[in-house]
Amino acid sequence: MFQGIKAALLPAIFLLAGSTARAGEVYGRITSGGASVGEGASVGVACGDKAYSARPTDKSGSYHIVVGATGKCTLTVTYKGQSAELPIVSYENESQVDIALETKDGKLQARRK
Repeated sequence: MFQGIKAALLPAIFLLAGSTARAGEVYGRITSGGASVGEGASVGVACGDKAYSARPTDKSGSYHIVVGATGKCTLTVTYKGQSAELPIVSYENESQVDIALETKDGKLQARRK
């Protein structure tokens, strides 16, 4: 009897899991002075009062963060002891945000490429 109940509930569980809001993904590559930052940077995202932990870039300066919220967010890049913020929009689907870093008046600045 319990196997029959399990068999009946399993499809319902998959339907419910598929109908919940999907997380968006934000990914891209970070450069400074036209060259990859390599593994030297980290990237975090905040959407309203929800923050997503900073993740390090890989050897090619690429990053990938799963963001569970949609809408206006702030992406924070930390590089060589300084941080710069960039406004972004997170969608249910993936969003590519390639970033160019530069230093102006001693402050790190980020812009979309």
